[in-house]
Amino acid sequence: MPLPREFLAQIGREKELSSGETEVLTELFGSNKSRQEVADSLHISDSALSTRLGKIYGKFAIKGSGPVKLQKLQDYLVGQLQKWKPAGNAQQDEAGNDIDALVQAVREQIKPLTKERCGTMRVLDMTQPVALTGKQGIYTNVNILEKITGRRRLGIEELLKGCDLEEFDRLGLSRVTEKRVSGLTAVERYSKLMVLGKPGAGKTTFLKYLAMQCIEGNFQADRIPVFITLKSFAEDENQLELLTYLERLMTGNHVRTNHHSSPKFSSESFQAIIQKGRLLILLDGLDEVREEDTNRVLWQTRDFSEQFHANQFIVTCRIAAKEYTFQQFTEVEVADFDDEQICTFVGNWFKCREPQNAEKLTEKLIGRLEENEAVKELATNPLLLTLLCLEFEELLEFPTNRAELYDRGLAVLLSKWDNSRRIEREQVYKRLSLKRKEDLLSQVALTTFERKDYFFRQRTVEGYIADYISNLPDAQTDPEALLLNSEAVLKSIESQHGLLTERAKGIYSFSHLTFQEYFSAREINSRLSYKALMNRITEKRWREVFLLTVDMARSANDFLYLMKQKVDDLITNEEEVQQFLGWINEKSLLLQAPYKPATIRAFYLLSNSSLCSALKIEIEDDISRLNYLLYDRASQSKIASLVRSGNNLVTALSSDFKIESELKFDFVISRFLVYPRIFEIDNVLSVDFPSNLQYLRPEFQRLKDAIADHFHDLSQWWEVEGKIKFECLHRSIREYCNLGYNWQLSEGQEELLRQYYSANKLLVDCLNSDCYVSREVRQEIEDTLLLPIAEIEKYKAAKVVQQSD
Repeated sequence: MPLPREFLAQIGREKELSSGETEVLTELFGSNKSRQEVADSLHISDSALSTRLGKIYGKFAIKGSGPVKLQKLQDYLVGQLQKWKPAGNAQQDEAGNDIDALVQAVREQIKPLTKERCGTMRVLDMTQPVALTGKQGIYTNVNILEKITGRRRLGIEELLKGCDLEEFDRLGLSRVTEKRVSGLTAVERYSKLMVLGKPGAGKTTFLKYLAMQCIEGNFQADRIPVFITLKSFAEDENQLELLTYLERLMTGNHVRTNHHSSPKFSSESFQAIIQKGRLLILLDGLDEVREEDTNRVLWQTRDFSEQFHANQFIVTCRIAAKEYTFQQFTEVEVADFDDEQICTFVGNWFKCREPQNAEKLTEKLIGRLEENEAVKELATNPLLLTLLCLEFEELLEFPTNRAELYDRGLAVLLSKWDNSRRIEREQVYKRLSLKRKEDLLSQVALTTFERKDYFFRQRTVEGYIADYISNLPDAQTDPEALLLNSEAVLKSIESQHGLLTERAKGIYSFSHLTFQEYFSAREINSRLSYKALMNRITEKRWREVFLLTVDMARSANDFLYLMKQKVDDLITNEEEVQQFLGWINEKSLLLQAPYKPATIRAFYLLSNSSLCSALKIEIEDDISRLNYLLYDRASQSKIASLVRSGNNLVTALSSDFKIESELKFDFVISRFLVYPRIFEIDNVLSVDFPSNLQYLRPEFQRLKDAIADHFHDLSQWWEVEGKIKFECLHRSIREYCNLGYNWQLSEGQEELLRQYYSANKLLVDCLNSDCYVSREVRQEIEDTLLLPIAEIEKYKAAKVVQQSD
């Protein structure tokens, strides 16, 4: 049975165990873990565990062989437990009562300062601070990875495991499968913790939350929280030692702060508290310390934590920012937000900012994220999620131009976040300005994306960086110097901006696939290499790059013309497909409806393409959307959702599309010919028949009745009679309704038609984006969408004649 951790910690203090030894004692006897599990949880080797145990045995004066000593120690601890009186017991000795009373008195004195420093947060463009905890608190519990992702010894193949690259599973690419624990659990588990995380991961907010939980009595109520910004400590004009700085901060003596509240208690009281290990010491932002102050801060923190090891220490630092390792500290990593945390954060945000409409706004924002996976990726970072909330609450929508949205997110990571906190970071390579960093990332992004390299080896990306910086003015040409410089640049981009991140030992990726796509589009626009991009128009993974490229273009005329030409070229030489498109055009010309001709053509393509087996999976979701519209099951918000998603070519072309009477008839007939079931017959019978086709209604009714009468021997009846009745009805439909043709497309043609449909959807989505395109170009593209090549050539010839008149 595990022994109480508080008891073990007290025993450790009495025996003057080091922090590392106390961790071993607590993990070994305070849990049901095996010896190997203890070593793994403390991230130490078995030999290191044996060394610490040997020192523990010595301080407990226990002798004998290994297994015997372990049993003796356990027996001793169990005996001491019988005499142990936990904190708060009325029978504690007078000294214990004195320190407890002192701690509680100091907690009351320091509470106003703690709330002032840690009770709120204000980031980015927020006009006023918001509460961190309480009923309207914005804090969302963080999760911790006990294994640092960048130190996992995994190969690229293992990182890609479970990710469907053919279907471009973007969420699979960003998935981290390591076990998560809550932040509070990690703090309870380890007395000395180094919390690492990417920029904007929520490290500072986590420390502030711990301070507030502690001072409010919800966590480690027998300790006093002290929150210290290491940058402020390092740059203090008096250059104090950490002990002196902490004492003066707590006692309110001669430490310059921006806060008016200062507790008042004696230096002797402070010494008593720290000697008894009753402080929760929160040291924030090791990465924010200037280079010239780093060594002093490192050794001060190390010596201080070793001298006063009975206290609890938590330090935060960006990943890859500092190479130094505190031997007694356990390193963990702040995990990205998962879906539940994103929902919680958004809910808390609106409870704080818009309490009257919080539930409605939360649902709306989460809905928008679900519609756009690329934007949702950014929401896994708390800082970028804050940006998304700020952007959304202004217009209750995200900006139409997603490139601008991502540009603002990148501005936060590249400079704005540090500038807002007056943090100046060391520039490891002086010639690399902000713009050149963006140029470098753009070059790396496009190169890797073209090669399908979502993960790339460190040496590979360092080679790309070396190629770039070797062409800068006054660049060194020595290969060894270039290699060193490229490694330094890579580490600075990782630690300072978090745009490249180490996913496993020596393997990197962009922190978000969205940013790899954004920078790829930026490079394409910079090179004006639109023709090369057109060759990717049928590849699903390039979809976001197309949309971002058109958003970034100063004028999208040439880009969209090239897209339209490439889409039409897909099926130019396919005679049967051209006949199919010709029939679609004929049907659209006969219909009087208040929609663009392209919308009607899209409707007939969508409702009849289900005859082609290769298209069933691809467009079945789109056909189901038409079913929603057909039976009035779609609210206006549903239709708007279809348009935003861009998945339905019909509603993307006309947002107010409703299936008119004649379209309803054609649609249900087409569905019946593919699925001759009672359900589909009921659908046919539910619509109005054109006056010249009224005679068909009884035929459908008779077929329905016959199917119902032969329900128990349906298969046999179908083979003998049913198939004949169906074929007879099919001939009448083909002759009088101009529907139900067998286009006899080959498998290759079916695949081309699928690609043609998807490429047209992408083209329309680009046209509907926030791009700048002339009215003439927009009109020509819309007029010629989904037309056979012969009709497109007629259109262009007529346009030439019109212009010459």
